[in-house]
Amino acid sequence: MSSLALYRGIYTEERFQQAYGGPEEPESSLREVLRGRLARCCHCSRASALHFLRGRLPIASWLPRYQLKKWLLGDVLAGLTVGIVHIPQGMAFALLASVDPVYGLYTSFFPALLYMLFGTGRHVSTGTFAVVSLMTGSVVERLVPVPLQSNDTDPAEAALLEGQRIGVAAAMAFLTGLLMIAMFTFHLGFLSTYLSEPVVKAFTSGAALHVVISQLQSLLGLPLTRPDGWFTIFKTLVSVVEAFSLTNIAELLISGLCLAVLVPIKEINSRYRNRMWVPIPGEIIMVLLATGVCFASSLNTHYNVQIVGHLPAGFPQPQLPDLHLLPQMLGDTVALTFVAYAISVSLAMIYAEKHHYTIDPNQELLAHGLSNLVSSLFTCFPNSATLATTNILETAGGYTQLSGLFTSAVVLVVLMWIGPLFYYLPKAVLACINVTSLRQMFLQFQDLPELWRISHVDFAAWVVTWLSVVVINVDLGLAVGVVFSMMTVVCRTQRAECLVLGRAADTEIYRPVKDNSKCFEISGVKILSYQAPIYYGNRSFFRDTLSRLVGLSQERESREDEGPDIKMHISTVESSISVIDKKPGSDAAIQAVVLDCSGVAFVDSAGARLLIQVCIECQKAGVQMHLAACNANVLRTLSLCGLMHHLHPQQIFVTVHDAASYLQQITETVEQKDPTIWV
Repeated sequence: MSSLALYRGIYTEERFQQAYGGPEEPESSLREVLRGRLARCCHCSRASALHFLRGRLPIASWLPRYQLKKWLLGDVLAGLTVGIVHIPQGMAFALLASVDPVYGLYTSFFPALLYMLFGTGRHVSTGTFAVVSLMTGSVVERLVPVPLQSNDTDPAEAALLEGQRIGVAAAMAFLTGLLMIAMFTFHLGFLSTYLSEPVVKAFTSGAALHVVISQLQSLLGLPLTRPDGWFTIFKTLVSVVEAFSLTNIAELLISGLCLAVLVPIKEINSRYRNRMWVPIPGEIIMVLLATGVCFASSLNTHYNVQIVGHLPAGFPQPQLPDLHLLPQMLGDTVALTFVAYAISVSLAMIYAEKHHYTIDPNQELLAHGLSNLVSSLFTCFPNSATLATTNILETAGGYTQLSGLFTSAVVLVVLMWIGPLFYYLPKAVLACINVTSLRQMFLQFQDLPELWRISHVDFAAWVVTWLSVVVINVDLGLAVGVVFSMMTVVCRTQRAECLVLGRAADTEIYRPVKDNSKCFEISGVKILSYQAPIYYGNRSFFRDTLSRLVGLSQERESREDEGPDIKMHISTVESSISVIDKKPGSDAAIQAVVLDCSGVAFVDSAGARLLIQVCIECQKAGVQMHLAACNANVLRTLSLCGLMHHLHPQQIFVTVHDAASYLQQITETVEQKDPTIWV
């Protein structure tokens, strides 16, 4: 076994800083802070300008270094494959957003191009996403509460209705883009970290169930409206049961046949994806077959099968969305913005870690913000990174963001020339595509046993979020999940355990005494470790625990019975400390306390005042108080709050072992000499 031998003097924090230097002092005034930041921001040079350009327009950085022979073929194949999947998926998710399918194609075209220019994830595919589309559709249904129309609806009335609906959806995309760009401006990309992984997975799984339930009316051919507000799943199920007798048998058969084909294809693609060059495009195959069968059999006229209808060729004229709608959708859009960004950044980070490159989370805000803002001018609804197509892009061999160009090319061909051919596509087929695209989200239930084994708290956050999303609603359920997840963090810091440490024999290692029978406490010294910040939320718990372990409450009671307090005087002689001037006959079991602050990330003013109070009580009880392993911010806060008026600098040590060694030497000297110790 390897060995370690070390011989050095005992270091207090003051002595260590004198020998090796301390942390830099921060700017003392607000004016100096602002002046320094303005100087850094306003400094400009050619190199910094190029660096800024490459940072804000990543294509200017990776395109000149593009390896044509190595990467082009993979990007072309992956981009074309994803483009083929985007066509049926975009039209299907448009139904979730309560708009016509052609707007799903628009939303599949513009974001892919814009993300290629501004995005930092090489394997991210952007466009329509089920959860984002569902959240958009709930707002559209609330602001434009008009029943779904049948094939024989007056064309002028249907066009007016659709104009109002896409106006709401485009306004949501516009506001989403504005919020993301504002977050980018203020460097608020870190806010997505408040959406923990269990919360995101539970939210997407719960939202997937909302998607499936919302598609029942299209699968069965029922003329129902989508309910809004709370308990939407139960309202929808009640409506489906009440109207079940009106089921269109033709659409039910179409849905059953489509599911019977798509589900096995999804399973084959998942199970044999490592052996297949490209996945089987089951969605586009079903779209083509169903369109041909419906056209040949005239299912829309003979059996009243709902079809997509006219898909105009080309692009719409750019126009500004209805800005007067923004105040009515602000709350819903804020939730949608956080969800879209959290899902997009999570996907980008997963594949960046897998392929050993880094992304810029703040730049991702700009990329997705511009994707939503610009595309909203062309009547697109909110978009984000998509789970299914991102997985396909990586599996098909994509290397860089250039694959987005070929994805957009496929969608462009459909928009310009092929789109009108999907006139007879049954909407039931698109509903089946929506349902089968959620396979990965439902498979997240398989992670629950492992999550329970790893962390009961994360498991509870998952279950609470999922139940809130399913029972209440998507938006409010997400808020409940985030609040619950954050409260678990607060509660864990409030109820953090204060451990008694002991020293492992013949080492400088200290471990909790109750967990290791071979670790022993030093006689007369109590070493405590607190693994949480000390702040206003947990100061009372910290004080009660420390008082109980040290016995301050007992000392306080005995002082009330005996009368005069025990005196303790601290003075310095030649940079040393003279301690312990106790009354004869007082024999306290604990003579000194060492607080290991290595786990204390920060201390606020309330926590600092509490430590001062604890020091005063320890002095009155005849117990020395020592700190060890404090970080620079904790020391600075304690100093500014006046702790040094009650605690000598030489009672603050660099490590626990320094403090324990110093106190052990004092104890040995006390036993050999008089009660007054000179070190």
